[in-house]
Amino acid sequence: MCAVAERTAETETVSAPAAKPRARIEIASTLDALRPAFEAFVRVECGLAANTVEAYGRDVRDLLAAMTQRGRKSASEILPRDLTEHLAALNHERSLSPSSIVRNLATIKVFFRWLAATGRMEQNPADYLDRPTRWKRLPGVMTPRQVRLLLEAPKPGPEDDDSGLKLHLRDRALLELLYSSGLRASEVCGVRVRDLHPTLGVMTVTGKGNKQRLVPIGKPAQEAVRRYMDECRPTLAREAIRTDALLLSRTGRPLERVAVWQLVKKNAARAGLSGIHPHLLRHSFATHLLQGGADLRVVQELLGHSDIATTQIYTHVDSTRLRETQRKFHPRP
Repeated sequence: MCAVAERTAETETVSAPAAKPRARIEIASTLDALRPAFEAFVRVECGLAANTVEAYGRDVRDLLAAMTQRGRKSASEILPRDLTEHLAALNHERSLSPSSIVRNLATIKVFFRWLAATGRMEQNPADYLDRPTRWKRLPGVMTPRQVRLLLEAPKPGPEDDDSGLKLHLRDRALLELLYSSGLRASEVCGVRVRDLHPTLGVMTVTGKGNKQRLVPIGKPAQEAVRRYMDECRPTLAREAIRTDALLLSRTGRPLERVAVWQLVKKNAARAGLSGIHPHLLRHSFATHLLQGGADLRVVQELLGHSDIATTQIYTHVDSTRLRETQRKFHPRP
C-alpha cells in the first residue's frame, strides 16, 4: 500500500493547471469517520511528507463526498463502477491534470487496500481498477542559455534597501542551488546551515518521506552560497527567531515554498522569461545531466527517486543524442 502511495507522490507534477473547485458537500458520517484513521496511516506508517498527506486527505474527502452523492453510506456499499465514474468526473467535470488523476487513483487503491487489510470491508472494489501509472506527458526544459539568464537575473535593486540586506545574494544562492543540485522547492527550504559540507562540496538534503541523501553542489553554487552566508544572512538573522535554516526571508524566518515560487518567477520576469517555476529548474538539471552523458541511475540518486521508472518519466533525452548513440553503438547503424 505504502509503495503505491510513495511512487505516485514522487511523480506528482507541481505545475499543473488549476482545477475547477468542487462545491463543499456533506459526507455521510459513517464514511467521514474513516478519514482521520487513514490520514494517520499514510502519515505515520507510510511516512509520507506533510504536503503529500494533505493531498491524499483532499483526494479521500472528494471521493467520500462523491460516494455520498451516490447514496453510499458505508464503504461496503461502494461499487467498482462508482470509482471509475468518479475518476472520469475528475477529468471531465473538474478538469484535473493527468498527474492529479493518477494521484487520485493511487489514493483510492491505497485507501481501499487499507480498509480491507484492517477488516473494515470484505471485498475491495478498487481491485478492478488499473494499476496507477504516469500518463506520458513530457515536461518542458530550459535551454542552457535560459538557465544562464535566470541565474544572472538577481541584481541589487529596491529590495536591497539602506539596511544592507543584499537580498539579491540570497536569490542568487537560491537559484543556483535549485539548478546545481536539482532540489524541490520544499527541499531547498529545508536545507539548514549544518547540512552544508563545503570541504566536500556536498550537502545533506531531506526529501519526501524524510529520506536523506547527499547531493553535490557545483562551484558556482558554492560561491553564491558563500557570498550569501558572508554578506546577506547575518543581516537577515534575528536574535528573537533562532533558526538554522539556510535561506531566510526579509523578516528572518525560514524561506517558505510559496516564497521560493515567487522569487523564481520574479527573477524569471527580470530575465525576460515566462513559464518558469522551481520544478522546471529541477527537470532541467536532470535533463542537462542526461544530455551530457550522465547515467540514469546516477540521476535517480541525485533526484532522490526510489523508483527508476520515476526518473525515466521525469526526464527525457533529445532525439539528436538518441540518433548519435544508435550510430555509435549499434552493430548495423
